[in-house]
Amino acid sequence: MLADINEVQAQTTVDRLSDERFEAARLDASDPSAIVALAKEVKADAIVNACDPRFNPPIFDAAFEAGCTYLDMAMTLSEPHPERPHEETGVVLGQYQFDASTAWEKRGLLCLAGIGVEPGLSDVFARYAADHLFESIDEVGVRDGADLTITGYEFAPTFSIWTTIEECLNPPVIYERDRGWFTTPPFSEPETFVFPEGIGPIECVNVEHEEVLLIPRWVDCNKVTFKYGLGDEFIGVLKTISMLGLDSTEPVNARGVEVAPRDVVAATLPDPAKLGDRMQGRTCAGTWVHGTGPGGKPRDVYLYHVVDNEDCMAKYGSQAVVLQTALNPVVALELLDSGVWSGAGVLGPEAFEASPFLDLLADYGHPHGMEERTPS
Repeated sequence: MLADINEVQAQTTVDRLSDERFEAARLDASDPSAIVALAKEVKADAIVNACDPRFNPPIFDAAFEAGCTYLDMAMTLSEPHPERPHEETGVVLGQYQFDASTAWEKRGLLCLAGIGVEPGLSDVFARYAADHLFESIDEVGVRDGADLTITGYEFAPTFSIWTTIEECLNPPVIYERDRGWFTTPPFSEPETFVFPEGIGPIECVNVEHEEVLLIPRWVDCNKVTFKYGLGDEFIGVLKTISMLGLDSTEPVNARGVEVAPRDVVAATLPDPAKLGDRMQGRTCAGTWVHGTGPGGKPRDVYLYHVVDNEDCMAKYGSQAVVLQTALNPVVALELLDSGVWSGAGVLGPEAFEASPFLDLLADYGHPHGMEERTPS
């Protein structure tokens, strides 16, 4: 059952599949009782949340009430520290879900949180590195970069602008074993990272992301970071949006209509899912791990997944970022259905054995890559 507040959009997708197993329904993701009712009506085993993370609490709570396995691709939102937002964490990403873990565990229910590409595949890479490539890990650094261009637009994000604004303008989180979780200013600590398969060097900066909150809970390491190759122009636009207050989610009165500025920004930009025929280039998601390898020797490895947009559009009719994200919950659902992955409580992807996931991803025609790099 594919459910959306816009039933026409859901039905269009179902029609494109031409598969009688699928149906569409209208559903308001902010209404937990409606979600529970539909889940019970169709006897759902699992609820996959593909909405903006602002809708996570009602969907998450509804899955618990309905007794369903729950999966999402981004965790519940954070709240900056009220006094020292660029030094200390306030409410961290996923805190709402982590706080409910004991209740889920007692009921024998699983919340598999953050199972997109980042978070998701990046976390699987971290677990694989810990189990198979390293004796000890100094740092797990998720690094994301692309050489994608979009014809006809000076500014057009390749995924939800609502989420882009949220994660890029919030204080980034860093984990260090001796310090725990702490924050820095947005776009801090720029570094040049060389991405594989011809993408090349891109400047990456700190961005708030779930991996930093998830990985240290299940992978023994000294430090976790997340850096994103945004580019000066993209960062400039985001800073302008913030300066003008257009990142606010609080409604303002505009000619008698109450509307949140961020929703206006989102409404003026093109739908990222429909930009595939205007996009060119590749996107890379990966996890850079350095520490001590077998035999006590320093080791530096980048595990990654690259998708070429032209190839992706030809095979799937979806743009690269959409496909790269959507593959991972599908793989996870297969592993859960077969019993290869199992568990209860609120767990991240790194809580599970990584090899079966990467093997199945390869079976789907999307094997991951690995580069040995010179230890720093």
